[in-house]
Amino acid sequence: MGACLGVCSLLSCVSCLCGSAPCLLCGCCPSAKNSTVSRLLFTFFLFLGTLVSIIMIIPGVEKELHKLPGFCEGSGSVLGVQTRVDCGSFLGHKAVYRMGFAMAAFFFLFAAIMVCVRSSKDPRAAVQNGFWFFKFLVLVGITVGAFYIPDGAFTSVWFYFGVVGSFLFILIQLVLLIDFAHSWSQLWLRNAALCIVTFIFYATSIAAIVLLYVYYTKPEGCTEGKVLISINLILCLIVSAVSILPKIQDAQPHSGLLQASLITLYTIYITWSALANVPTQACNPTLLVRNSTGSATATQPLTTWWDAPSIVGLIIFILCTLFISVRSSDHPQVNKLMLTEESAGSAGSEAAAVEGGLHRAYDNEQDGVSYNYTFFHLCLLLAALYIMMTLTNWYRPDESLQVLTSPWTAVWVKICSSWAGLLLYLWTLVAPLVLPDRDFS
Repeated sequence: MGACLGVCSLLSCVSCLCGSAPCLLCGCCPSAKNSTVSRLLFTFFLFLGTLVSIIMIIPGVEKELHKLPGFCEGSGSVLGVQTRVDCGSFLGHKAVYRMGFAMAAFFFLFAAIMVCVRSSKDPRAAVQNGFWFFKFLVLVGITVGAFYIPDGAFTSVWFYFGVVGSFLFILIQLVLLIDFAHSWSQLWLRNAALCIVTFIFYATSIAAIVLLYVYYTKPEGCTEGKVLISINLILCLIVSAVSILPKIQDAQPHSGLLQASLITLYTIYITWSALANVPTQACNPTLLVRNSTGSATATQPLTTWWDAPSIVGLIIFILCTLFISVRSSDHPQVNKLMLTEESAGSAGSEAAAVEGGLHRAYDNEQDGVSYNYTFFHLCLLLAALYIMMTLTNWYRPDESLQVLTSPWTAVWVKICSSWAGLLLYLWTLVAPLVLPDRDFS
C-alpha cells in the first residue's frame, strides 16, 4: 500500500499526467512522440502490476498478508467492508490471480473504449494519451475490487483464461522474435559477428537438448518427454535446412541461419518450460508440490517458488512488452499483422516539440494513429495473463483446494505454441514461393 501511495504522489506531482494535452517534459529530456510516450506509460502500469504480483507471491510477504486487517475472510473489516479471500490456502497464488484479473480488466476496458480511433482528432485519443493520474486511480480501484471476488470457482475458471491468453501471447512473442531476427540479419549482413552469434545460438541449443534428455527423461519410462524433445529437435532441423535452400535464398536474400538459430533456441526454451510442468516426479526433477499450509517440497531444496523457466519467461516478457511499446517493425507484413505503422509526424509538430528551451511530447498522430490502440491494449491484456501464469508456474489447485499441482494442460499448451511458432516461421520462408504475386519485401 505504501508503494502504491508513493507512486500515486509521484504521478500527482507531474501536472501533465492529469490532462489530455501532450506532456510537457523537463528541459533535460529529448522531445518524443506522443504515441511512444503513451505506450511506455501503459507498459509502466503493466510492470507496476507485475511488481506487485511478484511481491505478493514471495513466501515471507505471503505470510504477512494474513496479518493485514480486512484482507482475509474473517479477519475483520475496513470501513465496514470485508474481502472474500480465503487465506487458508495459497494466498500468494490467489493474490497473483486477482492482480492478473485486475490488469486484464483494465486493458480490456481501454481496448473497448479505443475501438476504431483513427487519429488524434478523435476525442477518445485524448483519453489514450492523457489523464494518467486518473487512469492510475482506475487501475487501483479495479485491483481493490478484484480482492472482493468470492473464492468459489474463480481461481479454477480464471486458470483457463490464463492458459488461452498465454498461448496467444507466446505466438506474439514468436512474431516479434522472427521480426527481430530478420532485422538483425539485415543489419549484420556480411559481418563476421553474424556467424559467431549463429554458432553460439546453435551450440547453446544443442547443449540444452542434451541436458533435457539427461534430466527430463529416463532410460526406461518418461516416453512423453523423449517424444516431445525429439519432435521439436527434428522440426528445428527442418526449418534450419529450409532457411538455406537456394530457392528460399533467391526469394529472400536476407533469410538465413541467424533467424533459424534464434527460433531454434526459443523453441528449445519453450520445450524446457513445458517439460518443467510435467506432473510426474520421476520425469521432472524441478517439480514442486505445494500443500495448503504453504510448504514446498522438491527433490532438492528450493529457495523460491519460481523455477528457472519462469525466471527466463519473466525476462522475455519484459523484453517483448518493451519491444511492443517503443518500436514498429521494419517489415510491412509484420506491421500489418501487428497493426502498427510508423506514421511520419509533420514537420510542424516536430519543430513545435521544442519551445522556449522546453521539450515536449509532440502529437505525431494528427493524420492517423501510428498503432492500433485497441490491438495494443489487447496485447497488454495477453501479457498480463501470461505473466500471471508465469509467476504461478502454470500450477492450479486440485479439486480439494489443498494442493497445487502442475496439470498436463500447461505442458500441451506450451508444446503446441512451439509447433505453431515453427510453422509460422516456416510460412515466412515459403510464402514468397507459394504466393509469388504478393509483395513480401
